[in-house]
Amino acid sequence: MTSPIAATPTAPRTTRRLGALVDEIREAVGRGLPPELTAYLVGERLAPYLGAEDLLTEEQCQGDPERYRQHILHAERDGSFSVVALVWLPGQATSVHDHVSWCVTGVHRGEESERRYRLVPDGTTARLVATEDVVNRRGDVAAFAPPGDIHRVRNAGTCTAQSLHIYGADISRLGTSVRRVYELPADR
Repeated sequence: MTSPIAATPTAPRTTRRLGALVDEIREAVGRGLPPELTAYLVGERLAPYLGAEDLLTEEQCQGDPERYRQHILHAERDGSFSVVALVWLPGQATSVHDHVSWCVTGVHRGEESERRYRLVPDGTTARLVATEDVVNRRGDVAAFAPPGDIHRVRNAGTCTAQSLHIYGADISRLGTSVRRVYELPADR
């Protein structure tokens, strides 16, 4: 089975601006706060960096014609967080999924459409109910932690979209932030 994400290994080059962002994330994560609060603090650190021309290298901005592309920018040695750039060509999307840890996302360029869900018991099974549709534009930041982090993201625009994702896990080791893909009936 082919992976739904085109992945690159940890980027060999880091820009000075990305290095500064990593230092700020390290400080916030190092406080040892609960996941929801950590995600909020990391989101505050990420926001001022979004849209900066010198944040990513040219290589880290490259997409893949087959599927959205994941560039691992940094994985903290102790496994406490990772920074990933996702590049979305028009029409590319994720499956409906949740995550292995808290997550912060920020749109760096373009925009991303997101549909959020909640899982509702339905007799002996469960179904997904769409709770919100959001368009995240350049500079928008979202922070969340499991449970309650089920969503689908896509580039509904006509231009390439780029976003930074910060996870409270070592994505270079795990390969993905996805805990589970949902193939349940969905309302709406």
